[in-house]
Amino acid sequence: MPKLMQEQQQTAFDSLKGSFGWKNHMQTPRIEKIVISVGVGKMAKDKGKVELVADRLGKITGQKPATRGAKKSIATYKTRIGDRVGYQITLRGKRAEDFVNRLIHVALPRTKDFKGLVTSSIDPMGNYTLGIKEHTVFPEVVDEELKDVFGMAVTVVTSAKDKKTAEAYLRHLGFPFKK
Repeated sequence: MPKLMQEQQQTAFDSLKGSFGWKNHMQTPRIEKIVISVGVGKMAKDKGKVELVADRLGKITGQKPATRGAKKSIATYKTRIGDRVGYQITLRGKRAEDFVNRLIHVALPRTKDFKGLVTSSIDPMGNYTLGIKEHTVFPEVVDEELKDVFGMAVTVVTSAKDKKTAEAYLRHLGFPFKK
């Protein structure tokens, strides 16, 4: 499965050079990193559930998540500076390629009522962010563990210079955007 991403990257220059006027392979965008973040929200006070989120994120990505603390104290939410409010993982290289392959070919097709990704989530700098409502779409999570379902934000950081280039590149990689 990881070969697929490398093959798509190698053919990206040939298929996109005509529409963007590229003359060099180095002008082809690349995926620099994948950032996955999860907020623990109401679960923050229950240490068992928070550790469960960290464990499941570790299973999904193959990497231990980093804890993110609160930047401000907010009395309404009963948070203090430094309280654990979420987890974040940054994937690069082979792990990022593996994750993108699993995301495109396994997780997104398993999403309930999936009709395609929206292109409006590509920012002007060429990065794409998508939200996944349930972590259970990944096959690494066993179906018995369905009591505490959480969502996550996945940001694909590319070296594309603008939105149009990033969209064409991600379409070439196989991201299922709406027509």
